[in-house]
Amino acid sequence: MKSYDVAVIGSGPGGYVAAIRCAQLGMSTAIIEKYSTLGGTCLNVGCIPSKALLDSSHHYEDAVKHFEEHGIDIPGDIKVNLKQMIARKQAVVDQTTAGIDFLMKKNKIDVYQGLGSFKDATHISISGEDKTEIEAKHTIIATGSKPSNLPFIKLDKERVITSTEALKLKEVPKHLIVIGGGVIGLELGQVYKRLGAEVTVVEYMDRLIPTMDSGLSREMNKVLKKQKFKINVSHQVKSVERKGDEVVIMAENKKGETVEFNGDYCLVSVGRRPFTDGLNAEAAGVKIDDHGRIEVNDHLQTSSSNIYAIGDVVKGAMLAHKAEEEGVLVAEILAGQKPHIDYNLIPGVVYTWPEVAAVGKTEEELKEAGIEYKSGQFPMRALGRSRASMDLDGFVKILADAHTDEILGVHMIGARAADMIAEAVVAMEYRASAEDVARMSHAHPTFTEAIKEAALAATDNRALHT
Repeated sequence: MKSYDVAVIGSGPGGYVAAIRCAQLGMSTAIIEKYSTLGGTCLNVGCIPSKALLDSSHHYEDAVKHFEEHGIDIPGDIKVNLKQMIARKQAVVDQTTAGIDFLMKKNKIDVYQGLGSFKDATHISISGEDKTEIEAKHTIIATGSKPSNLPFIKLDKERVITSTEALKLKEVPKHLIVIGGGVIGLELGQVYKRLGAEVTVVEYMDRLIPTMDSGLSREMNKVLKKQKFKINVSHQVKSVERKGDEVVIMAENKKGETVEFNGDYCLVSVGRRPFTDGLNAEAAGVKIDDHGRIEVNDHLQTSSSNIYAIGDVVKGAMLAHKAEEEGVLVAEILAGQKPHIDYNLIPGVVYTWPEVAAVGKTEEELKEAGIEYKSGQFPMRALGRSRASMDLDGFVKILADAHTDEILGVHMIGARAADMIAEAVVAMEYRASAEDVARMSHAHPTFTEAIKEAALAATDNRALHT
């Protein structure tokens, strides 16, 4: 039986990064993955493939709607080649997962393909292709999450689908009904809207992207309606029934009235659930809470002291970059270091267009906590760069402490917001004030000038270009 300092169960962004960091710190490391490719949900059926399709569909929409205005004339009809689009997406996935294989070899990490299951706290049985048993002084559980479902919905994975199936459809839906107005639903809804589908969003809460600042929700709602999305918030889905090639959804609105939605595909995107199936956690003394999450302390240590858990399988936002940070943290704890994570400074992003990004506290959270704050907001359409690229929607909002001027939250919607949010994270990591950012030179013309202007607006309402 082979013994290791660390075994990692799951090879998503949390797991493979944890394994690399453990190896870098001199620990003998094994990683166990039940699927045939490394990379977990993110690389195989999540972040990477969805961004590939978002990018391809964006190019198509630009060609159809915007090229002529830019002075680009294309003779003949522009058509969607969905088969090629899906093939390109898969090529991106294959290249990315192959990169993880390379990193495992480079760092001398042993890879086991099969289902990892605890025999006890220090022994793991691996079933599948590499059937064996290994011993590990420490184990990091990084088994991730799976798409959630509503108990009365039968997912046939043909017409009633999850995000996994939505990434490999063989046709563009005529009418896609999206249950859930969160990140996944809006991103994949926009992919197929650009390609010609009618898209209807049915959301239980009273606004889209309900976990983010309400200002972002309002702007997102306005933008999507302009893009001809049909938005239905405050609607509780009661039933989903497939009738041949049609899907019928019955929902109840806030007035208690029954509303019927009909489409040829229904995407169920109501969040994700922690995945611990087959782990046999109880054999290792690892406790799981009522929500299916593995219980951990502030050091991500489970109820079994030599076993840790990270990523989607523990409390907190289900984000790939959050899992990566936790993987590094655990590896460094095992090496005797004293790392830390400020969970308040982990950004969240929606990769629609315009993109949505945020870090820190929302206005709702500050009000609930009784913290006095000031707000500065700047519209993207006031930027020269936005006019040059015809990306006029959105704004940047900075929330700062009313007394100290320290930045408490940054919320943005607009072109390249996913990249711009990093400036806000850096500023808040160093506890910058709004005036600090306002006094920094931002290159002109760039989208990031909106951050400077929002900081000026939060500093005695001093924005220059509105």
